[in-house]
Amino acid sequence: MPSRKKFRIAGINFDFRHMDHLLAHAAHAPNAEIVGIAHHDPREMQDVIRTHAIPPERVFTDWRACLEQTKPDVVILCPATGAHAEWVELVAPYRVHVLIEKPFAADLPQADRMIAAMKKARRELAINWPLAWYPPHITAHRLLREGMIGDLQEVHFYDGNRGPIQSDPVLGAPEPSLAKKKANWFYFKNGGGSLIDYLGYGATLGTWYFDGRKPDEITTVTAAAPGVPVDEQSVTIARYGDWLSTFHTRWGTFTCPWINQPQPKCGFVLKGSKGTIANYDYEPTIRVQTPRCPEGRVIPVDKPSKTYANPVQYFLRCLELGVPVEGPLSVATARIGQQIVDTATLSAKKRKPLKLLK
Repeated sequence: MPSRKKFRIAGINFDFRHMDHLLAHAAHAPNAEIVGIAHHDPREMQDVIRTHAIPPERVFTDWRACLEQTKPDVVILCPATGAHAEWVELVAPYRVHVLIEKPFAADLPQADRMIAAMKKARRELAINWPLAWYPPHITAHRLLREGMIGDLQEVHFYDGNRGPIQSDPVLGAPEPSLAKKKANWFYFKNGGGSLIDYLGYGATLGTWYFDGRKPDEITTVTAAAPGVPVDEQSVTIARYGDWLSTFHTRWGTFTCPWINQPQPKCGFVLKGSKGTIANYDYEPTIRVQTPRCPEGRVIPVDKPSKTYANPVQYFLRCLELGVPVEGPLSVATARIGQQIVDTATLSAKKRKPLKLLK
């Protein structure tokens, strides 16, 4: 049944600055109210405070005080990757629903800790993958479900950025020093690297495209500049039955994808039994090949749906109607993505193909 009041939203931990985007969605949702924000360093919250005119009594440096005083229904979490399980376990006893920013977790055991904590609290957990909201990828999923290219056989994915601490997102700035890299949490071994940053996107959306199917075997290799403690590039080959899918991640793309698409382009190419779809990030069209049009045709992307417009709107709608979270944000799909990421990490370490970890 529809809720009788607005959902009370709290934003906890601003380590990952996607928090700004998620709280913007909450601020514009007619059935939501931002009742509190919390981070140990108040400087990290200033943009959100100014943008959304959040009063001082709703701003905290103590997350416990925030939860105890504001009593939210939903908590948005954006901690560093390696701390996802810890933070879900901290907030779950307050019996709040949790929307956590990607990736799911640093590893599969931590993902399972998160699932267990939310199950014990009897509250819902959703994992936001920003790529899931890009119209090209939503359109491709619709066409797959409609059978436009037959049975899906292969998913090919490439994604990355100029570098998580690159001062100039375009070109011209010097590469950050090794010391700066080692001092930034993105490069910490307990959850950093291009693989953990980006493979989850491809693996999770790939699982969505494959309708929940799991790969049989994973082979991964990684690379990085000398002395960098984590990978800056990875290539993962996933065997699905007779066919191979590939997932590439890169810190150090030639251009910033949000300004000028690099080459290879960021996004997906899907190969089916009766055609192909090329759906690239940010683009207003996708390209489809079918037996009737082997030369390919360009199709405009779908307009955002009123019921599937952004992660906050979608999660609140699921809570309001009492329906399960589906697709890339669901625990079931994201956990398969995490299985792929963990297997890929171990494959790179052991330098050999591996069966999918359980």
